[in-house]
Amino acid sequence: MNTIIFLILRRMRTPLLVLLTVYALAIVGMTMMPGLDDQGNPWQMNFFEAFYFVSYMGTTIGFGELPYPFSNTQRMWVTLSLYMTVIAWIYAIGTLLALIQDDALRKAIVESRFARTVSNINEPFYLICGYGDTGSALVTALEKRLMRSTVIEIKQERINTLILENYPVYVPKLCADASQPLHLVKGGLKNPYCAGVVAITDDSLVNLHIAITSKLLKSELTVIGRVDSQDVAANMDSFGTDFIINPFKIFASKLHTALYSPNLLLLRDCLSGYKTSCQPLEPPESGLWILCGYGRFGKAVYERLKEKKDLHLVVIEAVPKKTGYPPVECIEGRGTEADTLLQAHIDKAVGLIAGTDDDVNNLSIVMTARDLNPKLFIVIRQNRADNQIIFEAVKADITMQPSQIIANHIRVLLTTPKLVDFLRLTKQRGKKWTNQLVTRLKMVLNSTPPEIWQMTIDKDSTPALWEALKNRAINLKCLQMDPRDRDNKLNCLPLLLIRGDEKIQLPEETECLRPGDQVLWCGKPGSASWMEWTLRDSLVLTYLATGQIIPRSYIWRWLQKKAPNTNTTCDIS
Repeated sequence: MNTIIFLILRRMRTPLLVLLTVYALAIVGMTMMPGLDDQGNPWQMNFFEAFYFVSYMGTTIGFGELPYPFSNTQRMWVTLSLYMTVIAWIYAIGTLLALIQDDALRKAIVESRFARTVSNINEPFYLICGYGDTGSALVTALEKRLMRSTVIEIKQERINTLILENYPVYVPKLCADASQPLHLVKGGLKNPYCAGVVAITDDSLVNLHIAITSKLLKSELTVIGRVDSQDVAANMDSFGTDFIINPFKIFASKLHTALYSPNLLLLRDCLSGYKTSCQPLEPPESGLWILCGYGRFGKAVYERLKEKKDLHLVVIEAVPKKTGYPPVECIEGRGTEADTLLQAHIDKAVGLIAGTDDDVNNLSIVMTARDLNPKLFIVIRQNRADNQIIFEAVKADITMQPSQIIANHIRVLLTTPKLVDFLRLTKQRGKKWTNQLVTRLKMVLNSTPPEIWQMTIDKDSTPALWEALKNRAINLKCLQMDPRDRDNKLNCLPLLLIRGDEKIQLPEETECLRPGDQVLWCGKPGSASWMEWTLRDSLVLTYLATGQIIPRSYIWRWLQKKAPNTNTTCDIS
């Protein structure tokens, strides 16, 4: 606000001085001009009368000679004063209109409004730096869960796209350089309700600057940063960045999991919401694979796939002198030509990875390869989100879109961080245990997309359960009951119970809960809201735990006490 006032006063200083000078001359002159009163005696205006007359004369809102008709001398001065004030007003208004169109002032007003809106947020929110494909997908994912966010983006066209979005919760946005500490502060960095900062701009160095600034100004804040190089990642890690996201490494790990344990990948994608249709993949676990492109993406994939001894890799790279030669057979070319693919033994290959940084080339590689070998398992890299429709038409087995992978990974970290722990523990259990879990989830979900939520037993988020645990034992089976009818169960399953340092996967229904426990749940859409009713309503929880229906009205409760007790309790604890 101080900046806005300073800009207005600086630009309007000369017009205001001109107006004051013209009005002063007109007022002083009117007091000096001789006239006659109604008796014919000499008369001159005093300062108040002159000020009153010049005020409405100079603004041209009316005219009248008062308190007596003017003399010719006075009328001549009035005529001169009228033209002087009109010219002064035209000059001042013109300067004001030019000021309104000034980019510096408009930017200051927008920043002031943005900072004021963010400061008024009184619920947890996340500061998103960058609204490209990744930022758009992340904000959309957060909005679906009614989670607040603020956005800082340096490109105005992306801000315009955000303005057109019809989100259920308003998203404050600012077109500015997020690497500037002042802009981060305006975006809510120091707001006590700021839950974290997500740096996902197109520039890794800008993301590094954002992460450093956030940790220096508010070290306890959760900071997530996107990087494309190992050097920037190491620098970001040295400042204590909580999560460092490299989309190429994430996808390389995903592809490795797809080959090593398809059901584990299926479980990860379904639980994280990355896939709505949880159909298992059947990639070839051995044989010849052709990797087209040996840039950052290709190198990350190669590092993971070289661990499988049953796989033989052949790399196709257009400029190996620039990217470096891989330790395996390398064919120089783009992969879009049939000759290059034939040199790489496409007829004997079982899988193809089109991983260049050009979407057109990747599509061309896939189409050419399929003509030569229709049985290939296809993995394709999609660089631009707006090419989604043509990539869907290709019907590749796996499509790698960096922006979507980053957005989904960050969404899981922000909304259900315990899911990351569960998947990490699941990977250690082995294929057999994972396959059994997938079968069990299919029975619970019945081919519907899963809903994941986590619960912490405390006074604020689960007040009814918190109070009930003081008097009786409550187990997981009680929470799985339908609050509308305790004889039915909600379609949900506890995935992980965290109690201090102890982590229990797939806890039994008979497991009794304790204050401070954290539970990760998976179920059909809608199960979480019914369970939320149980956790917050003590009467509902009493009904599920004992079978006793307690009236909500004080009068009915009093009458119930007077009546004979015919209710039978069913203590499930």
